[in-house]
Amino acid sequence: MKDALHNIYRNQSLIYKTFLFICATALVVYLFPKAGKFKYEFQKGKPWQYENLYAPFDFPILKTEKEIEEEKAAVKAGFVPYYSYNANMISTVISNYKTEYPKVFQNKNLERAGQEFLTRIYTDGVIADDEPLPDSRFINLVKGNEVSTLAKDKLIRMKDLEKALFHYLEQRKLSAFQKDFYLLFESIVQPNVSQNKELSDKALKEELDNIYTTKGTVERGKRIILNGEVVEGEKYEILHSLKREYESHLWKGTNYYWILFGYIILVTLTFIMLFLFLRKYRPQILQDNTKVTFIFVNIIVMVFVTTIAVKYDGAYVYMVPLCILPIILKAFFDPRLGLFVHVLTVLLLGFIVPNSFEYIFLQIIAGMVTILTVSELYRRANLFVSVGQITLVYMITYFAFTVIHEGNLDNILWLNFGLFVLNGLATLFAQPLIYIYEKLFGLVSDVSLLELSDTNSRLLKELSDKAPGTFHHSLQVANLAEAAANEVGANAMLVRVGAMYHDIGKMNNAIYFTENQTTGVNPHDEISPEESARIIINHVLDGIEIARKNNLPDRIIDFIRTHHGTSTVYYFYKKQLENDPDANIEDYRYPGPIPFSKETAIVMMSDAVEAASKSLKNPNYGAINDFVEKIISKQIEGGQFLNANITFKEIESVKKVLKQKLTNIYHLRVEYPE
Repeated sequence: MKDALHNIYRNQSLIYKTFLFICATALVVYLFPKAGKFKYEFQKGKPWQYENLYAPFDFPILKTEKEIEEEKAAVKAGFVPYYSYNANMISTVISNYKTEYPKVFQNKNLERAGQEFLTRIYTDGVIADDEPLPDSRFINLVKGNEVSTLAKDKLIRMKDLEKALFHYLEQRKLSAFQKDFYLLFESIVQPNVSQNKELSDKALKEELDNIYTTKGTVERGKRIILNGEVVEGEKYEILHSLKREYESHLWKGTNYYWILFGYIILVTLTFIMLFLFLRKYRPQILQDNTKVTFIFVNIIVMVFVTTIAVKYDGAYVYMVPLCILPIILKAFFDPRLGLFVHVLTVLLLGFIVPNSFEYIFLQIIAGMVTILTVSELYRRANLFVSVGQITLVYMITYFAFTVIHEGNLDNILWLNFGLFVLNGLATLFAQPLIYIYEKLFGLVSDVSLLELSDTNSRLLKELSDKAPGTFHHSLQVANLAEAAANEVGANAMLVRVGAMYHDIGKMNNAIYFTENQTTGVNPHDEISPEESARIIINHVLDGIEIARKNNLPDRIIDFIRTHHGTSTVYYFYKKQLENDPDANIEDYRYPGPIPFSKETAIVMMSDAVEAASKSLKNPNYGAINDFVEKIISKQIEGGQFLNANITFKEIESVKKVLKQKLTNIYHLRVEYPE
């Protein structure tokens, strides 16, 4: 049991990556559309490039979206809405009429005429002025449980009551009583017909649902298209119908599991390629679980966002800012990794998006432009310029595809150009997203490095106040290391910032370091060499502690930990040997670790050379050349660069830069006359 737990602990990084691999694969496959892929690619107006195609099974010919919309519009235009008829209203109105009639008329003979008029208008119905009527000629009138079709002009509007009354009285030769009757009817006549919106909506929905989405069938074995025939007209509609039926037909029965198995294999291969790339070209990233997780999270986010866009509307895939992916990966890692991950992600998205070839071509070209143009993100204008170039490439590529497919500009979708503009605007979100990722994953981008390099930052101001000599030394080391990093292709910004903070631990005991001694009094003279060595060595541990309290990124703390490697405080060791020949050299050795990157190795060399250069009595080119060779050769002999990915050729380039820079610093000036 103990051995098993030990093996788990020893291989915890591998176990985590395996778990991450399985989870990422499962999540991406889950996001994939639940439909098979038609094995033929075809485009309207282009020749059929495959063998003669015959119907593999019976399938219906689907109507086009335009045809369905036209039928729906025809149904809506010819739809007869429903109106409810209130039969109780007539008895109420006549009752009120009999009550009010004696108050207006004394002639009993006229009462029957008025009642007859009310019966006539309520036979078809009275409708309120604000009640809507359809454009169609007829309505469906619901009386109890019966429905009858009625011409809408037979309904009496309240505003037309006077006209209908006057016409009726003229026919009865009772025009003399028009005003009196109207005053009476105006107060008692009430609408009894109203729109039944619920029943109308239900009936309309049923009619729309009954629209057939097909227009015939193709029987199994029937020839669909011959090799070389142009895909257009009815042939295009049949091929499109076959594709839809084929894709839905595949996800039935055991086919579901086979297709799912195929998806798993392809996604697994994609992620294996990513791991192989990291193993061969970026082993330091592969060893860092946080960085590997970061890469997978970005891939999954892009797949998720694209899936949502496709489900909502296929055209919206052009609005998904996929170029954010290479921008972010380039900001945190390097362009080569950014482009590789971008290409793998685009290949995965090919299973999701419509017109996959066009999409893959478009996004890969855009990704290449992103990698080639986006640089120095800490300069705000650079991102805007790059996004403009990316958007332009999107538009040009889409325009070219449209011209190829259509042969003209008649059917170009100008809306997609607007989507590309929105894509560019969304890509600008890369800046705040980089900041969010820095906080979530503890990574460092060039933007953060630029902020850390500000000498007015609180920590560097404190270093300047407490240890001004160390601060000046750090600036000199930063200048030397940055120049060397540029020469060998290392991250110059990271090197500069690491050099500026590498000695912050000296603030705790600044007076014990010679660059801060201004009075000529050396406190080491009052203590033993062993205690002096401990104070000198502790500045590394103190620096790490100060850095963590001030939330410096781990990539900067690495420079503090490694800038002396496992070298010794040789001066105090030699001094101790004079008093104690049996002194243990390990008590005078820095705790390490040794540099494990090109950048930390450059800072180690620059720090040692800059500090030792202060002891040169005659700093001419020959002396500088000899002492640089001596110091760096001693570091190589001590195995300080065994873990750093720096070559002997690059070390020679670093030496050359250091010699040149120190020569420029210590060059002799002409003596000015008094």
